[in-house]
Amino acid sequence: MNSHQRWSADRIPDQSERVFLVTGANSGLGLATTRALARKGAHVILAVRDEAKGRRAAAEITAGQPDARLEVRRLDLADLDSVRAFATALRADHPRLDVLINNAGVMAPPRTLSAQGHEVQFAANHLGHFALTGLVLDLLAAGTDPRVVTVSSTNHRQGRIFFDDLSGERTYSPMGYYNQSKLANAVFGWELHRRLGEAGSPVRSVLAHPGYTSTNLQTNGPVGMVKFLFGRLLSPLAQRPDQGALNQLYAATSPDVAGGQFIGPDGMAELRGTPKQVKLAPAAMDPGTGRRLWELSEELTAVRFTFPAVA
Repeated sequence: MNSHQRWSADRIPDQSERVFLVTGANSGLGLATTRALARKGAHVILAVRDEAKGRRAAAEITAGQPDARLEVRRLDLADLDSVRAFATALRADHPRLDVLINNAGVMAPPRTLSAQGHEVQFAANHLGHFALTGLVLDLLAAGTDPRVVTVSSTNHRQGRIFFDDLSGERTYSPMGYYNQSKLANAVFGWELHRRLGEAGSPVRSVLAHPGYTSTNLQTNGPVGMVKFLFGRLLSPLAQRPDQGALNQLYAATSPDVAGGQFIGPDGMAELRGTPKQVKLAPAAMDPGTGRRLWELSEELTAVRFTFPAVA
């Protein structure tokens, strides 16, 4: 039995000198991640779309753990203006960041467009996280054992990127475009790993997925059959958020993790279990797709990544 198979949140090393930024931190996987990190002494910035919900989540954690070091900040990942404003305010208060966990997600809503006119799942799940990462990359480069953890899904393996119909104008299907956004997360995480390595950056890009975990992702966004399937029919099979969050916690804190790895549950079909390294779909590592999505994302977000030159 390898060491991963028994890994639990108790095995997270001490994080008391470290600053984490967790998107979508007020519920589900984000809340479970924040709670586990706070317990290990981390300073956690909860990036949330609804500040009141963020403050309630922080209060819930501090009630059980009065010394928790938490900070709530508003971030709407589907709105690139909000992402820029968030990054500007963050830089004013924090000279460095140790770990960014790109956790927030939207799943299978009816076709909706973001403030900038992009399909909302692609906007919130991919473009917002792409822009955020680019805008705080230098803060991470100043951190200790710095990492970007991007949360994808096993669904990335069914996904394709509709470069000719990114926002679903011609043919939109809620799950098809969810899968697109999760493949985009995987492509981004891998391409970021490749570019960081090329630049000799100290920052590691790691990917994770939670398996099948019961969160409001399955009930708040989806409609119709998808909501019935994930919210009702399959819910008895789901793990609790604190179990699903172990994969991103492992990716964010384990000394054994290397850049470019994809961490997911070790159980059947990667639906549940404890963290181990799993396989990315070949499509996620395709250099042509990586380059194309990267250039397009820079164009759509107007965020250009600057990588430090190799010393």
